[in-house]
Amino acid sequence: MKILVGYDGSNSAKEAIDLSITHARAFEAEVIVIASLTGGTVTEEAEINNANEDLAEAERTVKDAGISCETHLLVRGMQPGEDIVKFAADNAVDAIIIGVKRRSKVGKLLFGSNAQYVIIKAHCPVTTVK
Repeated sequence: MKILVGYDGSNSAKEAIDLSITHARAFEAEVIVIASLTGGTVTEEAEINNANEDLAEAERTVKDAGISCETHLLVRGMQPGEDIVKFAADNAVDAIIIGVKRRSKVGKLLFGSNAQYVIIKAHCPVTTVK
């Protein structure tokens, strides 16, 4: 079983990592952690370095828990939600865990465009964490 975690270094993303460890133990799964940057002229070198550092931290956390983990930094010109859904489909992922940021009452209904996109378009179950 493969569990995909969309990771951006935020507190909700760290909670998603923690939940992925729990699920991986329960289902004897491997964890795939991805960060998605838009790419092109939009992505700065510092942003890429920060994303790589965040991924390394997430990988250490998962591996320290004794779970198989791989990471990927995606810079494919897509919005993060679209990138997560495509990666999940292309890699036969069984479940996705993503963090959602706390928002106003209206924002809570919408989750945010990336999370909403993943929830609606993913081919597999999606678990959200705040």
